Amino acid sequence: MSNQAKRAQANHPILDLLADRWSPYAFDPQTVEEEKLLSCLEAARWAASSYNEQPWSFVVAKREDETEFPRLLDCLLEANQAWAKNAGVLMITVTSKQFSRDGKPNLMAEHDIGLAIGNLTAQATSFGLFVHQMAGINRSKARQTYNIPESHEPLTAIGLGYAANAQRDQAPRSRRPLSEFVFKGAWGTSR
Repeated sequence: MSNQAKRAQANHPILDLLADRWSPYAFDPQTVEEEKLLSCLEAARWAASSYNEQPWSFVVAKREDETEFPRLLDCLLEANQAWAKNAGVLMITVTSKQFSRDGKPNLMAEHDIGLAIGNLTAQATSFGLFVHQMAGINRSKARQTYNIPESHEPLTAIGLGYAANAQRDQAPRSRRPLSEFVFKGAWGTSR
């Protein structure tokens, strides 16, 4: 399925890269080129973060790795395993719970990893790759499987790869209008 078929119908001008981004449930079981994967991770590396803490980590498994890919896939909830098994790359995102500079809780860590994933997603889209983020992971299994320390929190999973044409992905994209979440003067008052 092409980006054009799922292109966002924005009410105001946005970058083509953002209009073309969408999250497929159907991946073509094709290898993601190492250079493209590394560029996506490099884009994540350069995301903004509170105090430049960069509290994100990624556990990565490429489809062609016959040991690691099924191991990571097994950390996803069953419903996600059914479609994510065809992604070219699977990742688990992990955040640090504390600032390394003073050990205090980092309340911005989830925000910051979201920015990193946003960068990764934009870079992937520029290559014709697609990203599907998943909340449906078994966090305790991920922690145990990858020896993630208690100072860090497994958060989400990501499927990265080339989209396949599937019925489930045919529905048009939609978003709430700005008036529902952009306020002026008081909560709930549209600008």
